Amino acid sequence: MDISKAEQRVLHLLAQGGHVLVEKDERGRVEDLAIVTRDGWHNTGLTLELFRKLKRRRLIASADSGPYRITRLGLLRVRSQLDNR
Repeated sequence: MDISKAEQRVLHLLAQGGHVLVEKDERGRVEDLAIVTRDGWHNTGLTLELFRKLKRRRLIASADSGPYRITRLGLLRVRSQLDNR
């Protein structure tokens, strides 16, 4: 499976211990997304379209109503790089 550069960036952040926080409206639809790195920094590289693509491919998932994290399949798909860029 081929993964775009934007997907690679997001998966690298998640593989290093980050997570995706999701805000939903009253109907349960995703309203706002934020990637939080393991150091607590917020990243703006995740769009709603990219989030849905990663979720549909099962590269990220949420467990027990928690934040979205990378799955084992996501870890296998992400290409490791020396400097993660």
